[in-house]
Parts: sequence; structure tokens; C-alpha cells
Amino acid sequence: MSWEVIIPLCIFLIIIFFIGFWASKKIQSSNSFLQEYFLGGRELGGFILAMTMIATYGSASSFIGGPGVAYTKGLGWVLLAMAQVATGYFVLMVLGKKFAIMARKYQAITLIDFLKSRYNSKWVVLFSAFSIIIFLFSAMAAQWVGGARLIESLTGLNYTTALVIFAVSVLIYVVIGGFRAVALTDAVQGVVMFFGTLILLIATIIAGGGVGNIITDLAKENPNLITPYGEDGGLTPLYVSSFWILVGVGVVALPQVTVRAMAYKNSKAMHRAIIIGTVVVGFIMLGMHLIGVFARPIIPGIEVGDKVMPMIAMEVLPAWAAGIVLAAPMAAIMSTVDSLLLLVSSAVVKDVYLNYMKPDASEQRVKSMSFSVTTILGILVFLMALSPPDLLIWLNLFSFGGLEAAFIWPVIMGLYWEKGNKHGALSSMVIGVISFILFHTFKPDAFGMHTVVLPIVLSFITYIGVSSLTNKSVMGQLNSNLSEQTKRI
Repeated sequence: MSWEVIIPLCIFLIIIFFIGFWASKKIQSSNSFLQEYFLGGRELGGFILAMTMIATYGSASSFIGGPGVAYTKGLGWVLLAMAQVATGYFVLMVLGKKFAIMARKYQAITLIDFLKSRYNSKWVVLFSAFSIIIFLFSAMAAQWVGGARLIESLTGLNYTTALVIFAVSVLIYVVIGGFRAVALTDAVQGVVMFFGTLILLIATIIAGGGVGNIITDLAKENPNLITPYGEDGGLTPLYVSSFWILVGVGVVALPQVTVRAMAYKNSKAMHRAIIIGTVVVGFIMLGMHLIGVFARPIIPGIEVGDKVMPMIAMEVLPAWAAGIVLAAPMAAIMSTVDSLLLLVSSAVVKDVYLNYMKPDASEQRVKSMSFSVTTILGILVFLMALSPPDLLIWLNLFSFGGLEAAFIWPVIMGLYWEKGNKHGALSSMVIGVISFILFHTFKPDAFGMHTVVLPIVLSFITYIGVSSLTNKSVMGQLNSNLSEQTKRI
């Protein structure tokens, strides 16, 4: 066990806990527990908004799984990963001011609140909550596995002990601090990610003898490693393009990212977040995935991709510096886990319990329910993560695809197409989720594209078709009733 590596990580965790305790005092003094606990009082400035989006989106798959796949696939995976540059831009420009204004008008605290007010349908709410709980559980399990593997690699502890340490750390500050704690710690974590990526990229290039030397070594091993097509030629233009839908455009529909577009305080904060977010995400995603590829000639023969990042950091940096730099993937994982925990908790407490089980619950009851549900969810995910999957990144991308297939059109068309209705929204969500699961299970690369593309197309057609048909049916019924009344007159 290297204490020089562990001490900087412990200091980082202490800072995070301090922020959580400070935020818990803000919750106690707030006039609206729900607004404060789940949205931070809608007071996020531009810098914190950008950093919380980056830290929430940048997760174990970006900092551990992604570089691990890049290590295997080569520079083609770096090109594919750069679709994520436009994440903040797409979310804040597509949803933009209109989403924030409508969220305030509806007094929406969650994405499901927005859908409930927009479509006025119990079944849209319940299916939305079901989708969030199912798909985000798989995402959370992936993050907890990533966190435990990182601690395992650094400390030499066994996987279960590492998982316990990670789970306890996250649960304490999320349960007590809520969204404000999450947003503020995300700002700290975003800064750590940026500088951690910069330091490690420079150290890796130096250790490899310069970029030119690294590229030469990669080409000698396998010329495909330096092409856009991957080490086996499997990254076709069609597949890479379809991946841009999954991790680029489709991110608009991810509830954990979308909820951030409700929480900023004014349009100036949004505009600043678009610029900061695009620059920082671009640098972090490019840097982390290049590190994964450049690590191949320096440490050849790594069989478990998820161990590439900790191993290269400990190889090319002094132990104390490795501890500081490895706080970056730890930050990414913790910031994503905390957001997902709050999101699933809000789906259970706010969207199901308060809407349909006990609408008149006292604020004290809501507080205790929120704390209890968040804790129980954390324990359940811990139990799931005890048997870790081998391919962490694919579990995370499965969650992304399912959520995008469910929410992309009810959210976007709900904002910009007045004729969209509850029938179109519900049928679109059902078709999107069911088709995604079927394609993922039986035909994952249909027509050479990523699984998410066809379900998104099918859900779009369904939304437009069903909304149009039901609108005509309603109008036809109204006209028929009007004709009958005219005849009687």
C-alpha cells in the first residue's frame, strides 16, 4: 500500500465531505426542501453549471473504461469519443432558455415533473420513473464498480473492501448535502479532472519519448492502431457516426444532464456555461483517450482495460503526483454517482410517492423519505456491484441508450411541437425502450450502426404518428359533436 498515493486522495475526500456538511446547513435554512435538495434552489452560476454538467457526464466510462478501450482500439476510438465535445452545447442550446422558463412555470423540480405538467398523464409519469430507475441502476452499478476498482488498484485492498470505502464516502455527502453539495463538489471535481488530465497527458508523452516516437511504436505493433478504423478495422464510418448520436446529440435526453438545464439562475450563466463546458469537455475527453492509446507502448500487455489509467499514472508520475492525478477519475466517478443517486431518489420520492401515493405528505415526512430512499438505493447498488461486470463501459452505454430512447422525443418535441400529446409521448417511450432492449439483446449492431439509432428513429415516427392520429380523432369528435348540436338547433 503506497501512502504517498493514498494521502492526496484522502485529503480530496475530506474536502468533499466538508462541502457536503456546509451544504447540509443550507438545506436546513431553506424555505423549500424539495427545491433546495433536488435543484440547489435554481441558483447555479455559469462556472458551476458548466463544471457540474462536465463532472456528471464525465464518469467511470470516460476516465477508466474509455481510455481502456482506446488502449485496445487505438486512435480510432479517440475520434469516436470526441463526439462528446458538443455535449454541453447541445444540452443548453437545444433545451436552452425555453426549458428553464417552462420548468419554472410548471415549478418542475425533476425531468418527470416537466413531463407530467406538459402531458398531464399519470402513465407518462410512471413509465418515466420506471425507465429512470431501471436504466440508471445499471449506470450506477458501473460507476461503483469503477470507483472500487480504482481504490483496489491504488491500495492493494480486495475488491469488496474497496467497494465499501467508496460506497460509504459517496452516501455520506449525498444523503446529507443534496443537489447543492453535488453541484459544488462537481465544481471542485471538474477542476481536478482538467488539471489531472493535463498533468498525466504531458507525463505520458514524456515517458513515451514524444508523440512522434509513440506513434511510430504503435504503427510497428499494428498499423491499424493509428487509423480511424481501430485495431481490427471494426470502427466503420457508419458505426462511428451512429455513436455520435449516442454520446453527442442524444445526451439532451439524459435526465441526469437535463436536470442541470433547470438549475441555472439566468441566461448569462447559461451562455457562460456553454463556452466553458465545450472547451473543458473537449480537452478532457481528448486528453484522457489519448492517454489510453499512448499508454500502449509504455506498458504493453495490459489485459483488463479498466486498469490502464491507474497503472499508467503510477508508472509515469511520482507516487504523490499520481495520488493527486488519480483524484480526477475518482472525482468523475463520485460526481456521476452522486447525481444518479439523487435522480433516482427524486423519481421515487417526488414523482411517484408525492404525486400518487401521499400528495399531502408533510415536509418533515418528505425529508425523511428522501434521506431514507437515497440511502436504500445506495445499499442496493452496492449489492449489485459486488459481482462486477467485465466490460464497465458497455454497461454505462446501455444505460445511455435506454434513457435516450425513452426521453429524447417527449422532451424535445414537448418543447417545440404544440401538437405533441400524452398519447404520442407514452407510445414513443414504450416503443423506444422496448425496441432498444430487443435490438440490444438480439441485434446489437443492426446495419452496422450502434443499437440506439433505430429505437430513436422508431420512437420519433411513433411520437409524430400517434400524436397526429389522436389529435385528428379528438378534432373529429369535437366536429361531430358540433354538427349534432347544429342539427338540433
